[in-house]
Amino acid sequence: MTLYIDPPTWPGHGRMWSHLVSDVSYDELHLFAEGLGMPRRAFDSDHYDVPSHRYADAVAAGAVQVSSREVVRLLCVAGLRRRKGRQARRT
Repeated sequence: MTLYIDPPTWPGHGRMWSHLVSDVSYDELHLFAEGLGMPRRAFDSDHYDVPSHRYADAVAAGAVQVSSREVVRLLCVAGLRRRKGRQARRT
């Protein structure tokens, strides 16, 4: 199981955020996030939003650090990318 996380460079709600993704399946992603204690409401279409203070926890649990561009590439290649603006089913 390999999950990927980009640096916490995305601002929102007074803090910085990272994106946690899988290049295999949403099931794999949900399982990893659950192990980190991430609430399901942190799932946003095709990734989990991870607050900066939890970044090190995700990396320590095995998430591979990649660039934001690489996160998008991995999702696209895996066929898991869900673009904003489209009605995405939250699974």
